[in-house]
Amino acid sequence: MVFFNRKNIDELGKIYKINLINSCSGFKSANLLGSISTEGKTNVAVFSSITHLGSNPPTLGFILRPTTVPRNTHKNIKETGVFTINHIFEDIIEDAHHTSAKYPEEISEFDMTNLEEEYKGNFKAPFVKNSPVQMSMKFVEEIYIPSNDVMLVVAQIEELYINNKLLEKDGLINLSKGNVATINGLNAYAIPKFKKQFSYQRPKKQL
Repeated sequence: MVFFNRKNIDELGKIYKINLINSCSGFKSANLLGSISTEGKTNVAVFSSITHLGSNPPTLGFILRPTTVPRNTHKNIKETGVFTINHIFEDIIEDAHHTSAKYPEEISEFDMTNLEEEYKGNFKAPFVKNSPVQMSMKFVEEIYIPSNDVMLVVAQIEELYINNKLLEKDGLINLSKGNVATINGLNAYAIPKFKKQFSYQRPKKQL
């Protein structure tokens, strides 16, 4: 096996180190966050840090890098209190990844890609059309993490939309059926396939 200690890691070149550390934690979720400014300008951006925080209430979180540079998604969320989460699927990987490009606030990534805005009910923020799993989110709080100068943004699920063919009888969302993507590191994408679902595990009886 290739071995790195902390000294080795610190001495690595910037790009190599970024790729190494961003991929060593394993496959990550691949989502597009849709938001809108108070002036009505939409924004959509790829995030790979969205994670489950709790089921009651249904809460998700994501990590936001330092806000010392403009973060249009964060600005919109703080101004309006709402945003959407949309799963990236195989057909839109290239356009989804392009949303990581740093466009100025007045330019919507929807206009620079083939991604399409979609609105549902009275929810203000845009969804990504045809995404097999879509969520409308309400901002709850943000928690600053000084050790790495990042922010944990916490939000609750207000509405959940799931493509019919993905939802199993026990409530599992079978993402493989929607060709939902995952991110390996920063810019490598994969389409994982469902292997096996296990039952709830209980301790084995000791002999």
